Amino acid sequence: MKLATLRLPGRTAAVRVEGDHAVELDAADVGELLALPGWRELAASGAGASHPTASADYAPVVPRPGKILCVGLNYRAHILEMGRELPQHPTIFAKFPEALIGPYDDIVLPAVSQAVDWEAELAVVIGDTVRHASPDQARAAIAGYSILNDVTARDYQYRTLQWLQGKTFEATTPFGPVLVTPDELGEGLALSCEVDGETVQRADTADLVFGPAELIAYLSEILTLRPGDVIATGTPGGVGHARTPQRYLGDGSRLVTRIAGIGELANTARGDG
Repeated sequence: MKLATLRLPGRTAAVRVEGDHAVELDAADVGELLALPGWRELAASGAGASHPTASADYAPVVPRPGKILCVGLNYRAHILEMGRELPQHPTIFAKFPEALIGPYDDIVLPAVSQAVDWEAELAVVIGDTVRHASPDQARAAIAGYSILNDVTARDYQYRTLQWLQGKTFEATTPFGPVLVTPDELGEGLALSCEVDGETVQRADTADLVFGPAELIAYLSEILTLRPGDVIATGTPGGVGHARTPQRYLGDGSRLVTRIAGIGELANTARGDG
């Protein structure tokens, strides 16, 4: 099952995507839907108004998550090629909902940054409340998977040892286009990122050091995870900051982020003002 949030005149709506049309569900967005008891059955049986997907205006799949938790350094090949040892624990930081944009919206380049970079990532969306989750409980808590690009202002990220300030600039982080439930996806998903038509990142999510269930179990040791919370699982090698010469997004740069079985984000970077 594929779920999305559409922008409609004067409102938004959670929808079930079925081929070339989307069926409205009884919730204003996917985050609201996931908070309802029995949301899986409600999503599968909903039969509201239908909208063609070709002309749909997609919002971030969960427009205002309670939490956006992100993971750094989580692809084996990338870590080993840098000569580092695999981490024993996940590196965790956060974003805020103001950073999110829809899957086809423009990325707003921060006026104060000259080093805006790309990071293609698999996003995990939580579907049940969990605390101190066992591995089985963690797997069962996954509502589905989506795509996120953790667009990052590197010059702000590395001002201090803490990364938050470079990670959550407003209107920089595309997220969507759909949430795909786990029953429709395999274990390893091909991930890629293009900048202006050139493939700059390519990996398989089977290469994650800490997989989705491990991350949920770990994070639920720290705090309660709730329906609609988002975990961005990390990016592989190929980011612009690590290139020689370094490469960043500029006004008009076209960023396309794909994950097999989920779809793609297609965003144009635009100057702030």
